[in-house]
Amino acid sequence: MLNTEKVLLSPLYEQRIHNLHKDKLKINEDKIKYLGHLDFDDWGFVYYPEFTFEARPNHESGIVYGPLAIGEHLRRFFNEIPKYINKNSALAGAWIGPVINYVPIEIAPEDRPEELYEIWEKYDTRPGFGGMNHCAGDMTIGLKLGWGGLLEKIRYYREFNAPDNTGFYDGEEQVVLGMQEWISALAKEAHSLAGAETDPAVRDNLLEMARVNEWLIHNPPRTLREACQFIAHFQTLDRTYFVGGALDRLDEVLRPFYEQDSKDGRLTDEEAVWHIASLFFNDTHYSQIAGLTPDGSRDTTSRMSFLILDAMHALHIPANIALRVHEKVNPVLLRRSLEYTIEDGSGVCYSCNVGCEEGYIKNGFPLQLARKRVKVGCNWTCIPGEEYPLQDVTRCNLGFALHYALQDIRRKDPSIEALFDRFCFHTKAIVDSIKAGYDKHYEVMGRNKPELVYNLFMNGPIERGLNCSEGGVDILNFNIDGVALATVADSFAAIEERILTEKRITWEELFDALDNNYEGAENIRLMMKNIKRLGSPDSHAQAWAVKIRDYFVGCCKREGTPKYHLPIIPGMFSHGTILDLGAKLPATPNGRRKGEPISHSNEPDPGFTAGIHTFSPTLKANAVALLQPGYGNSAPLHLDIDSELLKKEGGIDALISLIHVHNQMGGTLINLNFLTKKKLLEAHEDPGKHPDLIVRVTGYSAFFASLSKEYRQQIVDRFLSA
Repeated sequence: MLNTEKVLLSPLYEQRIHNLHKDKLKINEDKIKYLGHLDFDDWGFVYYPEFTFEARPNHESGIVYGPLAIGEHLRRFFNEIPKYINKNSALAGAWIGPVINYVPIEIAPEDRPEELYEIWEKYDTRPGFGGMNHCAGDMTIGLKLGWGGLLEKIRYYREFNAPDNTGFYDGEEQVVLGMQEWISALAKEAHSLAGAETDPAVRDNLLEMARVNEWLIHNPPRTLREACQFIAHFQTLDRTYFVGGALDRLDEVLRPFYEQDSKDGRLTDEEAVWHIASLFFNDTHYSQIAGLTPDGSRDTTSRMSFLILDAMHALHIPANIALRVHEKVNPVLLRRSLEYTIEDGSGVCYSCNVGCEEGYIKNGFPLQLARKRVKVGCNWTCIPGEEYPLQDVTRCNLGFALHYALQDIRRKDPSIEALFDRFCFHTKAIVDSIKAGYDKHYEVMGRNKPELVYNLFMNGPIERGLNCSEGGVDILNFNIDGVALATVADSFAAIEERILTEKRITWEELFDALDNNYEGAENIRLMMKNIKRLGSPDSHAQAWAVKIRDYFVGCCKREGTPKYHLPIIPGMFSHGTILDLGAKLPATPNGRRKGEPISHSNEPDPGFTAGIHTFSPTLKANAVALLQPGYGNSAPLHLDIDSELLKKEGGIDALISLIHVHNQMGGTLINLNFLTKKKLLEAHEDPGKHPDLIVRVTGYSAFFASLSKEYRQQIVDRFLSA
């Protein structure tokens, strides 16, 4: 019988976790003080203003590149960074960063696709070329081998494969040696602190911390605490090297250690919660709980799944955990997650199995593989240790495809048919340029910026002597994300309604208004904006969105990359970059002014329900489910729900129904915030009033106070228009 009880913490562990919460707030306050606002997920680095590091470029352009040079830099970096120990934590270490401030690791100029730069700049494209870390390691590889075993594996395959150029293996060796030296230094620091400590409980914790780290220098973990410490070491290394953030199925990875410790009588549940909370304090890596086994026979929910929820709730800092939703998901786990999220304001996100798994098999993969995909990124999923998907590194800005299409047709007799034809032309130009960049990425990444961290935790790279981006793993597919769907769909619908059907304005009047950024034409702007927009039932905009989505998806799927025929999986995700992606975009026919944000992912724009007396989360969920790209990559639904309104709309039961219905409709990911208008507006006006307010911005979790005013505004807009 599965134990689903909440863990009751004794005063000792309650105080330790509370102190970690306070320590995180202080660390966050210092980062804002020295670095300014941080518009990304709550990276767990500790910032030392006085710390400096000397880079040693190995290219005439002043950059560091290649596996050996990067490996040597990482090893030296870990030997020089301050050795952080938090006495309230079960785990030693922290990443000192961000490392991008210290080492100019780049692609050599001669390996860059400069012939593509002009088209990428024209369309304000995020091409994905040179993207790092958007795959996930199989943590069981490291947990079985330990750092000593990984080192032996590198040396064995270097000798076995006997490559002419050993740089790949030499670089990987330097990374592991650097980790062992750093872990040894952490153990010594913990011993030193213990020697000066007068509190017996703190001293005992520091001595155990030292013992754990001494063991892990060469050996694999044996206990839950050792497993959490090993993962914390990995997190620090992963974040240091290009801010990686993908983990694995955390409950399944930790479950064997917990079960063995419990069987042997050396671990209590409150200790387990403290160990996991310490891991979350270390960093907000992305991982998943629950989900189906590959054969689909059972749900993987375990006692560890519940302990992870308890640890998140007790610590109450940003954490990027997803709960995989499916028909057999444990109902107590699902309800518990919502109870905690409503109480805390934010919590887990919900990765939906129907859209993620059934979509993925349309790419030619079996369902058993699709079920192994794990939500390990802001919006994205992959098979840990087996797949190189490079998701969430591209942005195909459909807003610019529309802008140039409008410029094209104004030279002739304009028509909506001609507009869509030219829009398709420019969309294909963007997609084709990204594909060409991926070919170059496949060719050059291994010799420039290899995945030195993930290669260690993947099945194949060390065995083959190949970076995972160039065939080190068996599954390579590349993602292209479309953005600005609602911006474009609402624009087409406004043109259709106001110019063609109602004849309230002419094409010429529209072009003049756009050229002048609606200056002196506020009546036209409001006329174009106040249509039945995407998300409104049976709107023209919704029909246009389906048509646009279908064309974009077709561009991605009809053929692979031009040279190597690498497969492409389409997605629609904007991250929080709707501000940046709208900054250069001129005014658009949906009433959006020049420089204003574009729409999120495949979601309706805020305010789309004006005049509609329906619970807007339901309408929004329906639209997002309808407009999924359909091949297994996530296009998320963001719901910012008024806690007071929820009581009137059925509470948790209504949310459970919404989650299951969205899943069955083919949705892929649900992000929830539960806020009150008063608290949100107070925190927006003065973030210092609520320093521990946590929100999901897009697929990631962050302190609201960490975000810039502009980033906070998008959350406020979503909430006020819900």
